[in-house]
Amino acid sequence: DYVFDGAKDGAYVEADATAPLGVYGASKLAGEQAVAAANPRHIILRTAWVYSPFGKNFVKTMLRLAADRDEIAVVADQWGNPTSALDIADAILQAAARLRDDRNFAAFGVYHLAGEGDTNWSGFARHILDTSRALGGPYAKVRDIATADYPTKARRPQNSRLSSAKFAGAFGWQAPGWQSAVEAVVARLTEASR
Repeated sequence: DYVFDGAKDGAYVEADATAPLGVYGASKLAGEQAVAAANPRHIILRTAWVYSPFGKNFVKTMLRLAADRDEIAVVADQWGNPTSALDIADAILQAAARLRDDRNFAAFGVYHLAGEGDTNWSGFARHILDTSRALGGPYAKVRDIATADYPTKARRPQNSRLSSAKFAGAFGWQAPGWQSAVEAVVARLTEASR
């Protein structure tokens, strides 16, 4: 998602012009360009707002903060598609099977792969914490703030929404709704903490 400047109103499609806001996005775009130059038979997957039961990510951060706080301030003016790494892995396996089985596959290039539906960071946080509370896990109230109230080293796009329609058409894989994917990961984390 960092390869775009975030100025578009709707979801980005693969054909939209790239315009990274900073060094991080520029390095991602340079990586895409290097892969494309090295092999015309490539598949590049762009994704956004990735989380999982493992490593450091937004879901785990919200649960950790909720264990210690009554209220968490979360940015409400940046939009994207929460995307489970578990779903990304499933999609990659399906794409690999298609490439293995279809020797005539020719639709190489860039694809977007993101959770179905969109939200802002505070909506994402609310769903994480509401799910956690329903499962007996930590909960905190979410307070909406503006990006300007939460300065970061790297500038983030206001809009990181990605359309996965091209990937779905090429590989027959449809992302689950972001809410159900979040619920599955929060349930797994809650169970593991008991």
